[in-house]
Amino acid sequence: MRTFTLATMLASGTSALTIPLLGSLTGFKDIPVLSLSQGGKAQCYSGLIAVPVTTTGNTQLNLNLPNNQSSVTDIFTQYLTSTSTLVQTLTGPDATVSGTFNIHAKLCFPLLSLPPLVTPPTVQFLIHGIGFDKGYWDFAPGYSQVDAAAAAGYATFTYDRLGVGLSDHPDAVQVVQSPLEVDIAHALIQMLRKGNLLGTKFGKVAIGGHSFGSIQSVGIASRYPDDVDAVMLTGFSLSSASFGLTFAAFNAALANKNQAARFGALSNGYLVTGSPQSNQMAFFRNPNYDANLFNADDNNKQTFTFGEFFTLGKVVAPATSFKGPVDVVNGQNDFIFCQGDCLNPSDQNAPVTGALFPAAGGKCSTFMLPGAGHALNLHYGASQMFAHMNNFLKSNGL
Repeated sequence: MRTFTLATMLASGTSALTIPLLGSLTGFKDIPVLSLSQGGKAQCYSGLIAVPVTTTGNTQLNLNLPNNQSSVTDIFTQYLTSTSTLVQTLTGPDATVSGTFNIHAKLCFPLLSLPPLVTPPTVQFLIHGIGFDKGYWDFAPGYSQVDAAAAAGYATFTYDRLGVGLSDHPDAVQVVQSPLEVDIAHALIQMLRKGNLLGTKFGKVAIGGHSFGSIQSVGIASRYPDDVDAVMLTGFSLSSASFGLTFAAFNAALANKNQAARFGALSNGYLVTGSPQSNQMAFFRNPNYDANLFNADDNNKQTFTFGEFFTLGKVVAPATSFKGPVDVVNGQNDFIFCQGDCLNPSDQNAPVTGALFPAAGGKCSTFMLPGAGHALNLHYGASQMFAHMNNFLKSNGL
């Protein structure tokens, strides 16, 4: 068995670690980069994966790219106007999109427990939300579902959604839309189930989403119910009442102007939140987070597209054929899905499973993280949420 030495990587202070390498490096376009998770509990392989995919669910949007920031602001002003017909004006028929897209992903295993020694039976397939990349799930020591999952014996798969981070950035209006992203996720899940990544076949897949990632998770369970064995939704409820407030708070800015050094080559269809204040209002609840994590997140804020904005909820439909267990997790003070209070007028976690997963089985559960805003993973107490999610899977035999 081949070995690879990682020098000065262990947070514990160990100067080197000899890690057994997998017998197969299939699935990645190049030799994947080997690294440790933030807390050193998992060993990870990351790189680009070429994903051929076709979707028939995108929408032909009658929207030209805005010429400047004033035009961007005007689009959102029109959208938020009380008598707005913007969505109806822009929305055309369904559209087919085909292509092979490069998706940057990271597959992690519990430290020293990877194949061919041990194959974790379940992989957690984790999808980040708008404004983040895959690092949301492995942000810092103590703020990492990747670490917590590895400590509990799970593999994790995280990736930059299309149009985000190190993945491809195609047409931001007609291509990077919610339906295509659901089909990309489906293709990636099939790779994991069939052993097409690192020669490792997973018998069970538990999907976990955050925010838009949870919307995607609902879409996957609805359209491809056999893809996943359990669903974990975080930063999600049935209410869209504060979506308008959220996008007003975003103060959407052209990514290529607001973050020119990072996104200067992108088209005017790629957007970011306009300021640190925008990020705080939408994602964080003061004072229940570490200011250093907030600054790190704001410095690494990620793009979203007009295509995503106008197709956010298109994939949401009851997953009537999904029969696995469902877990719903929110921060008590989530702004985006609860307008700052997920207990008003009652527990907003409670109705989700019955409404969207009527055939759910097993031991379904909910969890509310006290004092947390929308970006739960970056708030104090995140480790409680990670433990809850892993215990939910354990209680269902996954």
